[in-house]
Amino acid sequence: MGSAPDLENPDVNPEAGSAGYDLPDLLRDGKLLDGQPDPEANGIRLARKLLFIRDRAGHESPLDANPVQARFERDRGRSNIVVKARQMGMTTWVAGRFFLKTITARGVLTIQVAQTREAAEGIFRMVQRFWECLPEPLRKGCLRRSRANIRQMVFPILDSEFRVLSASDQNAGRSLTVQNMHLSEVSRWPGDAAATLAGLRAALVTGGELVLESTPNGACGCFYEEWQQAQENGAVRHFFPWWMESTYVSAEATELSEEEIALMREHGLTLSQIGFRRGLEAGYRGLRSQEFAEDPELCFRSTGECCFDMDALEDRLKQVQAPTSTRRGKKLHTFLPAQPDKDYLVAVDPAGGGSAGDYAAVQVIDLETGAQCLELQQRLGPLELTRVACELAREYSTPGQPALMVVERNNHGHAVIAHMQQGEQYERVYDHKGVPGWLTTGSSKPEIVGDLGALLVSHPELFRSRRLLEECRGFVTHANGRTGAVSGGHDDLVMAFAIAQAVRKELRGKPRKA
Repeated sequence: MGSAPDLENPDVNPEAGSAGYDLPDLLRDGKLLDGQPDPEANGIRLARKLLFIRDRAGHESPLDANPVQARFERDRGRSNIVVKARQMGMTTWVAGRFFLKTITARGVLTIQVAQTREAAEGIFRMVQRFWECLPEPLRKGCLRRSRANIRQMVFPILDSEFRVLSASDQNAGRSLTVQNMHLSEVSRWPGDAAATLAGLRAALVTGGELVLESTPNGACGCFYEEWQQAQENGAVRHFFPWWMESTYVSAEATELSEEEIALMREHGLTLSQIGFRRGLEAGYRGLRSQEFAEDPELCFRSTGECCFDMDALEDRLKQVQAPTSTRRGKKLHTFLPAQPDKDYLVAVDPAGGGSAGDYAAVQVIDLETGAQCLELQQRLGPLELTRVACELAREYSTPGQPALMVVERNNHGHAVIAHMQQGEQYERVYDHKGVPGWLTTGSSKPEIVGDLGALLVSHPELFRSRRLLEECRGFVTHANGRTGAVSGGHDDLVMAFAIAQAVRKELRGKPRKA
C-alpha cells in the first residue's frame, strides 16, 4: 500500500512511497473529514496537504485556512448559511472542502452553484487547479478522470462527480441526487431565486451537507429570508465581519469618533483597521455596511429609497427584544399578553394564502398606548384567517369590551369580513362611513405609511417586532413613485401595523384626511 498523507504530521511528503496513494488511503482520509475525534483539524490538515490555490499575489500556495475559514470549519453543521464581507475566502474554502469529500468517498455527487455563468467558470478553474496540483500518483491512478469539461469532473473509479452550475439556469440541479451542495452569492441570483433554491434543495439527500453563502443585498429576497429563518429550519448561522480578514488594514486613523472608539473596544480593532474602515466609507458610502458587513442584522441594507428613517430603524433593531412567547410554529409572536383592564385593536391584512402565496398578517395593539402586543405572519386563506383572527381578538377581549377588529377590505378582505360577520358573528368590526373594513387607496396609503414613519421616530418603543422592523427596511419608494416592498420582499406586517395605528389615530379624535 502507498503512503497516504499523515494528518498528524503535516511535514510528511504526500508522495512518499513507490506507488503513491491508493484507494483505501483516500477512503480512510474521507472518513476523517467528518469523523472523530477532531474533524475540524482533520479537514484543515488535509486541505493544507493536498490542495493548492492561486493567492492574491498570484502565487500558487497551499490552501492554509485563514481565520474565517478555520472558524467556519469549527462551527459548521450539516446545513449552513453564511453572511460575510467581500473577499473572505469562503467560496474557496467550501470548494476545497467539497472537492476533498468528492475524491475521498464512493458514489458522491457534489455541486456548486454560482450566481452567473462567469462566476461558475471561475469556480471551476479553481477546482481544476485543485486536481492539477494533486500528487501525480493520484492523478494517474484512482483519481484519473473520464470527463473534465463543461464545468464537470467525473472520477470513474470512485463513481464520484463534481459539477459547477449557474443559477441563471432555473432547472439547475433538478433530477440529480446530491450529497454536497454549495450555493454561492445567493442574494444575487437572477430570476426567481426562491424557485431555483427550492429545486436544488429537493436534490440534496437526507444527511447531505449544504452551504448557502453570500454578501448581503438588501432586507428582502430568498437569501435574506433563509437567514432570518435559519434557526427554525435547523441551519447553522455563520457571520464573518470584514475585520476577520487580516489584509483589511491601511494607515492608522487619528482623532477617533465615539463610534470608532466603541468598535475598537467591542471587537478589539486596531487603528489600522479603523483607517481601512474610513476608506470604505469614502469609497462605498451608504453601501459600506452591506459590502463590508459589521453587524449580522444591519448589513442587510434596503435597495431603493426607504420610506422609513434608516437611523431610527437601525437604533430600534439594536434595542428590540425577542417575543415573550411564540405559537403556530413560531409564526405568531406575543410581546404583551392581554390585560383585563385594557382595550385592544386587531388589524388584519388578508392574502390569498396557499404554500406559495402572499402572507396574511394580524397586528394587535393597545388602543390607549399604541404598543404592539401580538403579531401573526402566516400564509392563510380567507376562511382560516378569519377563524384565527377571531380567536386572537377574543383572547384580547374583556367582558363587555370585545377587541376592535379592523380588516383591510381590499381584494380578499371582502371574503374575510363576510366570514367574520356571518360565520364567526364577531360583534365589533370597524366600519368607515357605514361600510365594514378599512379601504387602502392611492391617497390613503402614503398618509398612513408617513404617519407610521413619524411614529417610529417619535415613539420607537411601540415597535416590538424584529420582523416588522425588517419589513420597514425593505419598504421603499419605487421608480414609478409607488411605495411597497422591494422586489421579492413583503410588506404585510407594515401595512397591518400602519392600518392599526391609523384607526387608533382616527378614534382618538384625529380623523384621517379625505
